[in-house]
Amino acid sequence: MSELVHHERLSPNYDERHAPVSTVVVHYTEMESASAALDRLTDPEAKVSAHYLISEGGEVTRLVPEDKRAWHAGVSYWRGESDVNGISIGIELDHPGHALGYREFSEAQIGALLPLLHSIVKRHDVPRANVVGHSDVAPHRKIDPGELFPWAKLAEHGLCLPRPTKLELGDPFDNDGAFYLAMERFGYDISDGRKSVEAFQRRWRPELIDGVIDGEIRAILFQLLLDRDRGLAR
Repeated sequence: MSELVHHERLSPNYDERHAPVSTVVVHYTEMESASAALDRLTDPEAKVSAHYLISEGGEVTRLVPEDKRAWHAGVSYWRGESDVNGISIGIELDHPGHALGYREFSEAQIGALLPLLHSIVKRHDVPRANVVGHSDVAPHRKIDPGELFPWAKLAEHGLCLPRPTKLELGDPFDNDGAFYLAMERFGYDISDGRKSVEAFQRRWRPELIDGVIDGEIRAILFQLLLDRDRGLAR
């Protein structure tokens, strides 16, 4: 890990884990600079943290040891687990976010993320399906890392699930209720239906995020479930 981490600035904002790591959550900071984000993530009054922060220039700072429970996900849910902090590694990306001028993520930043993420998922045996965005685990209140995050590049390296391209059975759900139940089965919190659909679109069909259930996203979700049932989503 030493060659992947450039700095260490330990945050006081953590507690003990009571379950093994099985998930990685990617965030953006939505702050003006990496230094401002570091100040907040290490401020005991803020009560937020993450395990790592990656600057736009590609420098990695460790904030919380991986065996500790960082406070990055907040109120969240993924695949039946409501204590996402307790089972996850949180990675913050220095980025202005949607509030301060949303833009593509820098090559240097993604270039640093890839080997760090590879190291994490290998050491903790994290399934590709459990490498997710903050919006996936908190769809009712978060939209990061957003529609420009390069999930396809991570998928090329086997670090997350790819977007299905072969949709075998087209549109299999005959009503919205069936779609929501399938989303819940895949892992999403569906307590706010429209927000959960927007989160699903942001991750799996980012070119159109409107919160409307249509035939394309129904087909994508069904293919994701089909691939998982076939054992192709590990």
